[in-house]
Amino acid sequence: MKRSVEQILRIEVPLLVQLAERKLSLGEVLELTPGSILELPKTAEEELEILVNNKVIGTGNAVKVGENFGIRVRFVGDISQRIAAMAPKRADTEGEESEDATPAETPDE
Repeated sequence: MKRSVEQILRIEVPLLVQLAERKLSLGEVLELTPGSILELPKTAEEELEILVNNKVIGTGNAVKVGENFGIRVRFVGDISQRIAAMAPKRADTEGEESEDATPAETPDE
């Protein structure tokens, strides 16, 4: 049993750090060229989201590590939240949304 757990803990999962999100019109996307600058709605000091399987598991701040970027983790959810984030999304059943589905946007967003 111990060996099985050790094997599971070695499975690699993609971890993403989300800098910011911004909506653009299709026309604005088509006008992008090399050298274009997109202003993002977040200051350089704000915390970044850490995601696994597109689910937020924590937050942190950007840091420079040599010539690379890194993230200093400031908050991470408990172990059950992190495990839940790694679960695959369930397929909708008969047109109903699964609990993992992204909620529809509201008009005020």
